[in-house]
Amino acid sequence: MRNMDELFAALGRSKFRSRFRLSSKEAIYLKQKGLETILEHAHDFILKRLAQAYPANDGRQTPMRNHPVFIAQHATGTCCRKCLEKWHYIPKGQPLTEEQIDYILKVLKQWLTGQKID
Repeated sequence: MRNMDELFAALGRSKFRSRFRLSSKEAIYLKQKGLETILEHAHDFILKRLAQAYPANDGRQTPMRNHPVFIAQHATGTCCRKCLEKWHYIPKGQPLTEEQIDYILKVLKQWLTGQKID
């Protein structure tokens, strides 16, 4: 797992990752539900879509819109096991540990917290 400052600096240099922003619909949803509820959703998505050693549809399991967590996952490279390995040094082929899940939630929280929400 990476140092957060190093990670976000690297993500900022990625043309693909740095283009992600919350739409107004997603920002409103985040504001209405609150960060803690959205992070509960994130935890559930991680358990269902990423935590297994070989998740179903890996590489295509995370939609590109319609929930703040999905946008955050693509922006932070926490969307699939290949990206987790590339960006976060979390190896594919083995289930995520509680420590790794907590790290992913911390990454998502930092990204979501950094989004401008009017």
